[in-house]
Amino acid sequence: MASASGILPAVFDISNPLYILPSDTPGINLISEQLVGGDNYGIWSRAMIIALRAKNKLAFIDGSCSRPDLSSNTLLQWERCNAIVLSWIMNSVSKEIFSAIVYSTDAMVVWADLKERFNKINGSRIFSLHREIGKLTQGQNTISTYYSSLRRLWDEYSSLVVLPSCSCESAKKYLEHDQQHKLLQFLMGLNESYMHIRSQILMMNPLPSVGQAFALISQEESNRGILSTGSILGEDPNAAFYASQDTKKKYPLYCDYCNWTYQSELLQVSRLSRRSSFT
Repeated sequence: MASASGILPAVFDISNPLYILPSDTPGINLISEQLVGGDNYGIWSRAMIIALRAKNKLAFIDGSCSRPDLSSNTLLQWERCNAIVLSWIMNSVSKEIFSAIVYSTDAMVVWADLKERFNKINGSRIFSLHREIGKLTQGQNTISTYYSSLRRLWDEYSSLVVLPSCSCESAKKYLEHDQQHKLLQFLMGLNESYMHIRSQILMMNPLPSVGQAFALISQEESNRGILSTGSILGEDPNAAFYASQDTKKKYPLYCDYCNWTYQSELLQVSRLSRRSSFT
């Protein structure tokens, strides 16, 4: 069926960015992070890119799906998809930023503007990340909590410093060096109680990845928890056993409800028998 302009509407495959799913509504929030400025732009943009890729709408902000010509039969569908993506971006920014982009009509232009305003990569933030990573230790935290904190810092650093992604031999060696560096950082921050397993990991050839080392140390932590729980459970039954033996020696039969004891019953019978003998 032709439209009012005489242009036949296009039919889109589900893999096409112009295809709109039933869940692609303007009012939803794709991510929980809200852009407030340059301090969290890195985390916000990374989360938005992941969400838009999942929705198959990343093409509307990277320029690969630009606005078609006025005579194109895909123009109306493009405008609908662009408006949806634009609303998703507006839903994930603060009120101050929202007021500055509410009159914009192109999602790609808004994305580029936000990147230009807030994507301030400077040496001071990279220095701060290096310092936080170097000072981070396990302390009173569990292995999982400590590792998660370290991973958060590593991920933020990776978003600021782009590592080589090609398949050449030099890039592979650089990535291996980066993994080894993270492994050493993770092991250095562990408590001294894990010194033995840390030494065992460092003696492995080749060295494991930081994820494998985390799995080994987490297993060690779980084993220690089981042993400590077992020792506690082993002490309590013995204490209860000896206490019950002492109670049995003093009071062979005892009622918790009425505080009746067999020994007190014997004492009462003895008193009655003495009275009867005197009478």
